[in-house]
Amino acid sequence: MNYKDNDLKDRTKNFTLRVLNFVETIEYSIVKKIIVNQLAKSCSSVGANYRSACRGRSDAEFISKLNIVLEEADETLFWLEIIKEMKWKDTSELDFLMNEANQLTSIFVTILKNTKSRMNLKSN
Repeated sequence: MNYKDNDLKDRTKNFTLRVLNFVETIEYSIVKKIIVNQLAKSCSSVGANYRSACRGRSDAEFISKLNIVLEEADETLFWLEIIKEMKWKDTSELDFLMNEANQLTSIFVTILKNTKSRMNLKSN
């Protein structure tokens, strides 16, 4: 593992912490509880599954696990968009989190493309 892996581990963990702190500020209702639970699950899965992907024993395992990370990052963005569109929160923190979710999604897409490309080069 190189320093960039650790940087991304830290970044995904900090993202999880910021989202969890953010959802703590949302007022309670039955509908909000459902969305907040989904958001908390998906955001915490980003960091946890990225760490797991880094421990992958092969490129194929890494790709499989990183696809889960990508799905969870995109799902997190979806729930943040719902919160914004429902006007439950409209803060700079929400904007930051949405931007960070977008950036993380882009990073994971790039890592997946690069890993698959490297695997194809190995097999030729």
